[in-house]
Amino acid sequence: MKLAPYIDHTLLKATATAADIRQLCAEAREHAFYAVCVNPVYVPLAKAELAGSGVKVATVCGFPLGALLPEQKAAEARLSVEAGADEVDMVIHIGAALANDWEAVEADVRAVRQAIPDTVLKVIIETCFLTDEQKRGATEAAVRGGADFVKTSTGFGTGGATVEDVRLMAEVIAGRAQIKAAGGVRTPQDAQAMIEAGATRLGTSGGVALVGGEGSGSGY
Repeated sequence: MKLAPYIDHTLLKATATAADIRQLCAEAREHAFYAVCVNPVYVPLAKAELAGSGVKVATVCGFPLGALLPEQKAAEARLSVEAGADEVDMVIHIGAALANDWEAVEADVRAVRQAIPDTVLKVIIETCFLTDEQKRGATEAAVRGGADFVKTSTGFGTGGATVEDVRLMAEVIAGRAQIKAAGGVRTPQDAQAMIEAGATRLGTSGGVALVGGEGSGSGY
């Protein structure tokens, strides 16, 4: 299976430097990954580095905790798009999901959707903190709020994507949105299993190793 078109080549560490982002973008160009995913401060740099390549620039919003007001997330997302982001990966209000307050989760997503109506919006539900029923509720709320993708994980929680969670999300979504599996996709076998379960995008810091047929070890 050709994995490169599925991969968001990701670098979201607090210690990432401009030189690291340039390397990330060079790797994305070389391997024709779908996108890079960087923190908002590096969106303009990534956009310049990838000009003419066809590789998209994704960024994050309310990351990694999700604990911002909807209005703050909306403003952050809008500014990132104005800076050049093609896609935005936002984190839901996780506390609201744990309280089963699906109206609040949906309103949070909708605020960002309305701020960037023409931009691909991926909604991170951080599955590691939720029960299966809460994963179902969060996935449904994200879709109702306008998500183009529902994403498993930030990679900064206590766990990442699992095949079981991708299957659960696919069942809830029922074709209304796509799924991004992120965190813990470390071998070609992991990647293929996520895709077979329903993922159409993979978030990983180990994209180069994956397309080379190797394991990527630890990391996002």
